[in-house]
Amino acid sequence: MSLKTGGIVILDFGSQTAQLIARRVRELGVYAALVPFNATRDDAAAAVPDFRGVILSGSPASVYESGAPTLPPWVLETQLPVLGICYGQHLITDALGGQVSGSNLREYGQASIQITNPAGLFDDLDTAQTVWMSHGDRTEHLPDGFVTTAITDNAPYAAIAHPARRLYGIQFHPEVQHTEHGTAILRNFVIRICGAAQNWTPEHFIAASVQSIREQVGAGRVLLGMSGGVDSSVAGELIHRAVGDQLVPVFVNHGMLRQDEAKQVIALARTLGWQNMTAVDATEEFLHALAGVSDPEAKRVIIGKTFADVFEREAAKLGRLDWL
Repeated sequence: MSLKTGGIVILDFGSQTAQLIARRVRELGVYAALVPFNATRDDAAAAVPDFRGVILSGSPASVYESGAPTLPPWVLETQLPVLGICYGQHLITDALGGQVSGSNLREYGQASIQITNPAGLFDDLDTAQTVWMSHGDRTEHLPDGFVTTAITDNAPYAAIAHPARRLYGIQFHPEVQHTEHGTAILRNFVIRICGAAQNWTPEHFIAASVQSIREQVGAGRVLLGMSGGVDSSVAGELIHRAVGDQLVPVFVNHGMLRQDEAKQVIALARTLGWQNMTAVDATEEFLHALAGVSDPEAKRVIIGKTFADVFEREAAKLGRLDWL
């Protein structure tokens, strides 16, 4: 099974915290993909095969304004659970015949909500909660079949739900840290209500990556530019787990690392069992190329070109290489 199968689709309506929604869902062990608000159902299915629910992000727009982003019809046609956050709540309200208007009292910052009906989204959570609001509009009248699930002094419909259709809307932002039980609210929606697959874990990601590399590389030899940083080290170890000694790492010491860091990089490769590691000390070559140069941009260009020259020269000595 793909790591992305059975996850959550997030429609981005321009919220500055849309990426954070995806991160919070993934922290629950569920894959989440952020797609544009005008994505088709096929687009959503391509991003998340067999997606189990949809989250609608916030937006700086107002649903009653001309040209404001609208809710794609397929979202409600899927009959999957939907959670509308802030503007997302207004989209659901507007699409199903409710009313949204500008509020006389805008809310920005922390607020206290009172849960009036857990309705699945607030199961096992405190009746009084601190949340983070950021809105100038509010729902004035609910669509048919919806009930109020939370209120504030200013927002009579701080949270709403149509339990039978598994449609939920909240005026606040559960994705930010300032919302006291934000993670628990998202967990109730993603896990309990949507039944999303919890495949997105480090263990599954490693296993899937190793399998994918093994299938792609086959019997080929893989040249790796090893810097000693996190990116190249992790990539190298994934490749090594997949194809073993078909990995051919090349580490170029340019002489500008921290004290003894080059030795640490080489020791790391040996500890990981990378038998074909090639370490090149090109310190003098780099320093010679940089001699008399003070302009930072000129240094950057020289370092990049010298690294490429050294790397290509050393790679040419290693025989047949199929992948980079």
